[in-house]
Amino acid sequence: MEGGLRGFRAWLWQRATALYLAVYLVYLLAKGVLDPPADLEALRAWLGATPVWIATALFGLSLLLHAWIGVRDVVLDYVKPAGLRLVILALVLLFLLANGVWLAALLLELR
Repeated sequence: MEGGLRGFRAWLWQRATALYLAVYLVYLLAKGVLDPPADLEALRAWLGATPVWIATALFGLSLLLHAWIGVRDVVLDYVKPAGLRLVILALVLLFLLANGVWLAALLLELR
């Protein structure tokens, strides 16, 4: 059965998302130190700018995918009963989806 995020493909996706997360966080830190926003409105304006908005949305998606791959691999490696595995993975998936919806709502509020 081909497809899905297993083996090398999962490893590669997790490394790619980790790289994006690191680059975005370094950029965010540099922006905060070198050119901090004067007030909340300036911060909202900066986050609402299209390039930053897209980069932030990609950050959120990368974080969710990175977390899913990592937690899924740990659960598959260490939880042996299939029923318990299914329950844990379903709860993790629901948690991550809820966080994705929350992030989408926050990002849409900036537009």
